Amino acid sequence: MKINWIQLIKTVLPLALGIYLIWIFFTGMSQKSLDTFYQAIREANYVWIVLALVMTITACFSRAFRWKLLLEPLGYQSNFWNRYHAIMIGYLINMTIPRAGEASRAAMLYRSDGVPFSKGFGTIVAERAVDLFMLGSIALFTFFLAAEDFKEILLQIKNRFSPVSSDGNDTFFTWKVLLIILILIVGIVIFLLWKKENWRQKLFQFIRGVWDGLLSIFKAKNPLLFAAHSLFIWALYVCYFWICFFSLDATEDLPAKAILLAFLAGSLGIMFTNGGIGTFPLLVGLVVVYYLGDEQPQALAIGNAIGMLIWVSQTLFLILLGLISLFLLPKNHQQKDVTT
Repeated sequence: MKINWIQLIKTVLPLALGIYLIWIFFTGMSQKSLDTFYQAIREANYVWIVLALVMTITACFSRAFRWKLLLEPLGYQSNFWNRYHAIMIGYLINMTIPRAGEASRAAMLYRSDGVPFSKGFGTIVAERAVDLFMLGSIALFTFFLAAEDFKEILLQIKNRFSPVSSDGNDTFFTWKVLLIILILIVGIVIFLLWKKENWRQKLFQFIRGVWDGLLSIFKAKNPLLFAAHSLFIWALYVCYFWICFFSLDATEDLPAKAILLAFLAGSLGIMFTNGGIGTFPLLVGLVVVYYLGDEQPQALAIGNAIGMLIWVSQTLFLILLGLISLFLLPKNHQQKDVTT
């Protein structure tokens, strides 16, 4: 059997990093901190966690409806539940292969409703552009709300996770160097593939489909409704994250800027590993520890507990919903060529 090494590396490396960070997560706490951590998990008020999960699935329903607004200008009709199932399957795939959920989501909608992969993927790219704008707006608002704290926490994250030499300078293999190497590798691969005419034709066809999907955001019949759903989705994201802090006595009185910075830290963590494994609870905990400070002797345990509560509850919930959707999504179309 032929092994797809690129796909294997994309899957294994983030997962390995996440497992390593989970190890750091637990070994970084003393026995007393671990006892406090487990006690906080046991004594948490899970009513708030359940309410957060209700908000999560409501946001998924809103996403499914919003997707319809982008598909209609392209001339494609789709079933609400099929769109919802495709979204949930995409989340499930992202747990195993980072950023592969978007492609699988488009493929699932092709399988259920016959929407061409490139067109569906283009609408997903448009959604991601809007999501990036929303996240950027939250980050900008948070920066003005807590500029100094923002800088201090970013410095703490860099000091904790960036490898440095003994003189305090970044080592050679920093993320900047790795990024340059990655760009060179991608460039070489594209150059070699570009020589194949068949590949070029498929690439142009795919790009045209993605471009049509991306432009669908400007062709939506009801742009105000699209904007309203986008605001609603992100309001739910912030709210479900926020109310989880009421589940622990030590975190229920944290200021708004602390919650927003923790939300941004968690969002950043999800980008680096499969479903945020390791990074999400670690980064959220770091922000909470910063704000609890010396007033809470077991700040590390409390910060790690709330980060783990949010991550575990959301992750298990999305995995469950994704598996259900994988079973329920109809297979009305054969995937003979998802690029058309």
